[in-house]
Amino acid sequence: MWNQLKRIEMQFLCLKRFPFLVCFSISLPLLGCIARASINQPENTTIPAVIFFGDSLVDTGNNNYIDTTVKTNYPPYGKDFEGGKPTGRFSNGKVPPDLLVEELGIKPLLPAYLDPSLQDEDLLTGVNFASAAAGYDPLTSDNQSVFSLTDQLEMFKNYTTKLKKIAGDKRSSEILRGKFNCSVQLQYDVASYTELLVSYASSFVQDLYRLGTRRIGVFGLPAIGCLPSQRTLKGGLGRKCVDEYNRIAQSFNEKLSAELISLNKQSPEARLLSSDRESIQTYRTPVSQPIPQQLHLRKIILQI
Repeated sequence: MWNQLKRIEMQFLCLKRFPFLVCFSISLPLLGCIARASINQPENTTIPAVIFFGDSLVDTGNNNYIDTTVKTNYPPYGKDFEGGKPTGRFSNGKVPPDLLVEELGIKPLLPAYLDPSLQDEDLLTGVNFASAAAGYDPLTSDNQSVFSLTDQLEMFKNYTTKLKKIAGDKRSSEILRGKFNCSVQLQYDVASYTELLVSYASSFVQDLYRLGTRRIGVFGLPAIGCLPSQRTLKGGLGRKCVDEYNRIAQSFNEKLSAELISLNKQSPEARLLSSDRESIQTYRTPVSQPIPQQLHLRKIILQI
């Protein structure tokens, strides 16, 4: 059971699963198929920067610069990216953070925070702290020698220090408040383990709030039982979706949503948004039908 839970948790992490305006995904496959969605923000609303935390679905290259085997800096990754070069993105091209900042008109790509070519102006419009193979459970990250959510939060603190030096206290505060933020090895049953992960996610969101972040989008789990890996391992000869895993993902999303509603009430200045049921449903939508994904992204942006 523990190994099964760990496999599930590995699939979580995004924003996977944290994958902010701050967004965090510990899986954002739903955004990967967005075409040219037109995002209309409410009048007088601006998003100066986008910050991402998460795992492989939103990592834009941080793992290139750490000592881990979890990397994609080799072909065929990046074959459809500009220049056809692998960049450390776990994709043939752009990944959700890139699509989001492009659609918001901020910049064409969201750079990895550890990229040595990062410039001061990049910090003003947002960076990416995601690390492939990360998880809400710290052990998930430790096992792969990648940055846990806690590690990513420490990098974020370092980022805010640099931001203040570049932009000053007032401007950096405006950026942090306005940015979109799109998370113990004991024996747990599924119910208690999902509750543990929700507690990790809740603590992470509260830490971001204490650091000045106010607009935070938390993407729930997709239908993890429909991921190609799980259909291959558990779906039988017909490679069917594993309903048991999908039910666990839905349970997690419902608990996460309830927790964020509670945090919203406790933090009057915060704008916390959870994307739960849509994550499950949208993942079942074929790539050839991008409209639901476009509408899903618009809904998230408008609510944040």
